[in-house]
Amino acid sequence: MTASRNLRIAVLGVGMMGADHVTRITSTISGARVAVVNDYVVEKAARLAATIPGCRVVEDPLDAIADPDVDAVLLATPGPAHEKQLLACLEHGKPVMCEKPLTTDVATSLEVVAREAELGTKLIQVGFMRRFDPEYRQLAALLHSGQLGRPLLLHCIHRNVSVPPHFDSAMIVKDSLVHEVDVTRFLLNEEISSVQIITPRPNPRAPEGLRDPQIALFTTTSGMHVDVEVFVTTGVAYEVRTEVVGESGSAMIGLDVGLIRTSTPGIRSGRITRTFTERFGQAYDIEIQRWVDAVRSGFRTGNYIDGPDAWDGYAAAAVCAAGVESLETGERVTVEMVQRSSIRSPDDR
Repeated sequence: MTASRNLRIAVLGVGMMGADHVTRITSTISGARVAVVNDYVVEKAARLAATIPGCRVVEDPLDAIADPDVDAVLLATPGPAHEKQLLACLEHGKPVMCEKPLTTDVATSLEVVAREAELGTKLIQVGFMRRFDPEYRQLAALLHSGQLGRPLLLHCIHRNVSVPPHFDSAMIVKDSLVHEVDVTRFLLNEEISSVQIITPRPNPRAPEGLRDPQIALFTTTSGMHVDVEVFVTTGVAYEVRTEVVGESGSAMIGLDVGLIRTSTPGIRSGRITRTFTERFGQAYDIEIQRWVDAVRSGFRTGNYIDGPDAWDGYAAAAVCAAGVESLETGERVTVEMVQRSSIRSPDDR
């Protein structure tokens, strides 16, 4: 593509998340346009395409990826479809933004990582949008500055108003807790070595059989402790808070008033966001704009991503797999991961 032409994106999956990205790319993001949409409900894709100048429907997702009029792909399809679609993106050399999960299990995630490494070029970015949220970035910068001293504890809260009827107890780990998994790795810059899931008395308003809330306990490779409350049927609001406790103070985000430090006074807001798209709308805007900019420059530089990569998706899958095992057994489970150094491109061998 030329520097003057907009990046032509195929959006696969136009449910709530995909449709939101279509609107974002069309109305907010510069340097890109939605050229193709695809969904297993063809009529839904057709209705959306009709509202976007120059957009058309391609019924087969693999055909959409291979389409010569598509420069890059945004995957918002269900997780079970990701492996095949990601491998097709790699086969055709198409940069791809993949909403989490990378794939639905550890083995296939590792296979995707390995296949990308064989190309010697990173084409896959994973949609862990919290890394782009201004509050999380401010907290990360504070941590890395050393002003809090060495971090000792990380406390996280993740609460949803409700979840769909098909949501089961394992999905609390794989679809909700996964964000705190990535936040932990992002803020502390190390891997999670073990996980334990504790299930308190269940919320009586939760669907029958859903073990909600859950408490997750992470241990990192250096021995730091992370605890996470995940409560997905509060009926109240969408609440995401993170607090870091260090040797020289603490800092918290997620009170809708910006970062609060113990060394300065703070005022707590009386309003809480209702949905994740409201809370993280700016993060999504920043994430997609930076991805578009990276892909556009990547055709010259060979670097097509600006954010979490396929390895981050694999690492999250490995931690969540240990979490699901702990949910079933009640025991602390060691996270089984290969060494990143063992996944090498041909140039490294």
